[in-house]
Amino acid sequence: MGNMNAESTSSEYKMITPSRNQCVYTSCYCEENVWKLCEFVKDQGTCSLDEVYAVFISNERKMIPIWKQKSSRGDQPVIWDYHVILLHVTKQGQSYIYDLDTILPFPCLLDVYSKEAFRSDEHLKPAFWRKLRVIPGDIYMKKFASDRSHMKDSEGNWRMPPPPYPCLETSESKMNLDHFICMDARVGYGEVYNLSDFVQHFEVK
Repeated sequence: MGNMNAESTSSEYKMITPSRNQCVYTSCYCEENVWKLCEFVKDQGTCSLDEVYAVFISNERKMIPIWKQKSSRGDQPVIWDYHVILLHVTKQGQSYIYDLDTILPFPCLLDVYSKEAFRSDEHLKPAFWRKLRVIPGDIYMKKFASDRSHMKDSEGNWRMPPPPYPCLETSESKMNLDHFICMDARVGYGEVYNLSDFVQHFEVK
């Protein structure tokens, strides 16, 4: 069913990114993949940058289940320490998720993504409840920095090969990824929601 919903709206909805296989993508560097999607929107003017948000999903224990991921086995969720997706809220008030690691449509209506990939926290132990930090795209592009050190082991070897382009940094910082993954609303940028508040806030009214 999910696909039908996405297809039926896609005729009026114009994608704001390249097609999935044309996007800048590095496995396990979701925060940079989303930064690159924001950069594409900004450079190409596919929509106003104030319609897009980087959404970091994590929790205090850094254990969050997400279903329908490429690395899922069968109907099992993947337990990430954090994951990052792009949210596009159109002027008409529709919300679409761009997730380069999902097997759901790209883009996917938030209602569909929420039911299929997030499901609900109701049947999960509190340790797995999801929180979401929603950061406006322009702030994300200006403030995010990563030296990719979190992807090196104690010997300094890469756990996963890094993206081919230089590290993302700002004049203020070379590494502040933890501020974005942290789900304490008192630090960092953007707004922090629990899962049901996030879905309620951004689903079509």
